[in-house]
Amino acid sequence: MTDWTEPGVFEVAPGVFRIPLPLPNDGLHTVNVYAIDDGDGVVMIDAGWALDEATDLLEVSLGTLGYDFADVRRFLVTHMHRDHYTMAVALRRRFGTHVALGLGEQPSIERVISGRAGGQVRNLRRWGAPDLAERWAALAVPMEVRASADYEAPDEWLTGATPVELSKRVLETVPTPGHTAGHVVFVDRESSLLFAGDHVLPHITPSIGFEPARPALPLGDYLDSLRLVREYPDLRLLPAHGPVTGSVHARVDELLQHHADRLDATVESVAGGTATAHETARRLGWTGRQRRFDELNLFNQVLAVGETAAHLDVLVRDGRLTASTVDGVGHYSATLA
Repeated sequence: MTDWTEPGVFEVAPGVFRIPLPLPNDGLHTVNVYAIDDGDGVVMIDAGWALDEATDLLEVSLGTLGYDFADVRRFLVTHMHRDHYTMAVALRRRFGTHVALGLGEQPSIERVISGRAGGQVRNLRRWGAPDLAERWAALAVPMEVRASADYEAPDEWLTGATPVELSKRVLETVPTPGHTAGHVVFVDRESSLLFAGDHVLPHITPSIGFEPARPALPLGDYLDSLRLVREYPDLRLLPAHGPVTGSVHARVDELLQHHADRLDATVESVAGGTATAHETARRLGWTGRQRRFDELNLFNQVLAVGETAAHLDVLVRDGRLTASTVDGVGHYSATLA
């Protein structure tokens, strides 16, 4: 089987090409962007991270299809994370390319642009991880200053189930909040394709609620969005990370079961004596290899505590746990039978 991270231009459906672009991360090394042939131009699903190496590779890749950056008619971006959005902003500054993004991303975009993206530090304190909050603050403040320069508002905010009419096909924009509040996917019914962004990934589960303006119940939103996508006809999965696969339904079922199991494990941890999101995250296993919390790097520890908090809040909503606040820190306990 071909390694999906290998560079190249891969036709995954008639007129639809997958282009893997590099990332600077230790974990995810590559993001898939998709070029859709649109007559005398091209429409891009997602854009990549605005890195010199990624920019050069995208330019070469489009060239193999007979296009250059000036031929990109628009970027349809699934969500605001840097590996999907910032290349679109950079190329718009050079070529005036139209950029569209889900409306639910507006609060987070505004916070990043204004330099008010420090919500993770406050959340970590609320989740019972003050030491982690201090370590993250030392890293995040300079990182957020750099990030603000890479962001601008899009030309178009996508709302609801917005149809996007191209010259050769119609894409349906479907809001799928969860990974971020404004995440969207694009459905091509005629070709039976789902441009899934990070909503449905074939090998990993996307992070939940890691964004400047975190909603109240990001995991609840994500599970609802999975069920929404499951109601569509079974489509071919075109993910942002991982290989193209044949069945969206099969992977959605796996993701729903994963989170059901994770919710059960979280209840067991609280019943066993953990009170805060941080304490609970330390007891749970992480990644497919069930790594211990202390084996994770700082970034992934922050993700782990945030995702644990998201599971705890869903359990409170569902009546399986109760919540209280002690000295500004959320505490959870098992519901008495």
